[in-house]
Amino acid sequence: MHGWIILDKPLGLGSTQGVSAVKRVLRQGGYGKFKVGHGGTLDPLATGVLPIAVGEATKLAGRMLDSDKIYDFTILFGVETDTLDAEGVSIATSDVRPTMAAVEAVLAQFTGPIAQVPPSYSALKVDGERAYDLARAGHEVLLASRNVTIYSLSSPVRGGGPAKLVEGGFRERSAGGEPPSTTVQADGGPPPRSGEELAEVTLTAHVSKGTYIRSLARDIAIALGTVGHVTMLRRTKAGPFGLQNAISLDKLDELGQARALEDVLLPLRVALDDIPALSLTPDQAGALRQGRILAGIAADDGQYFAELDDVPVALVEVEDGDVRVVRGFNL
Repeated sequence: MHGWIILDKPLGLGSTQGVSAVKRVLRQGGYGKFKVGHGGTLDPLATGVLPIAVGEATKLAGRMLDSDKIYDFTILFGVETDTLDAEGVSIATSDVRPTMAAVEAVLAQFTGPIAQVPPSYSALKVDGERAYDLARAGHEVLLASRNVTIYSLSSPVRGGGPAKLVEGGFRERSAGGEPPSTTVQADGGPPPRSGEELAEVTLTAHVSKGTYIRSLARDIAIALGTVGHVTMLRRTKAGPFGLQNAISLDKLDELGQARALEDVLLPLRVALDDIPALSLTPDQAGALRQGRILAGIAADDGQYFAELDDVPVALVEVEDGDVRVVRGFNL
């Protein structure tokens, strides 16, 4: 059991809870104890692709943090919240609603390399403390802008007529601490015409590591002369892993009980599909497993996935014919 299980994370589940679910199923299925980790945090209010590394694949989880991602997300116009999503409370409102033509006109501003200020409610650290802890405690959180890349940003991925905000759809947080609820109703007709005002819009973004979709939604709304927040966020791809590989928690439990998790376990190698393989002889594999450097290898400089007869040996770096281990696998 060394490889990747891809969860289609449901709404409300945290990434660490996804890891715990896989650990529980491995234990209940009698698979034994394995290290388990995730390949990139997905907020509880987000759904979609959550790569779970099992066994030796945990050594590659850090590489997944550096991978690009694809998200579908919905911006509800007219209300900005402190968290920039539906969990927060209203901090700004606007009566301005953009047209589809206006939305499509501003997307080019947010494509390519951009500077972005992360949300105050984020896991970034400020003086050793998480930004969201400081924000929840009422402190003003000022985060530095960061450079990210939006590889592509496209207009609505879903059909349906122009959304209509139901009266009273947004409410302030109650005294009991309940999050606001946003109720949006679509008329089920054809896609909105370019001149119709929109209450919301759904976009697809292909982004680099470190990109905050909530900040992107905030900035798009501001560019449109209004305010907004994210009401739906779904990750459809993380690195090489897409929804076609993902399973639900119910399916995870079902396969665990049937001792059939191997059916959905993706090979460790899949996370390194962007680098070439380097075939080894038994002597070369033995040397790398001992941490030694291989000399005189005829390969271009760069990283390789070194293997012996399809058995992963190490992630290696080749430089001037010398091969050094970056991450070794105990297989």
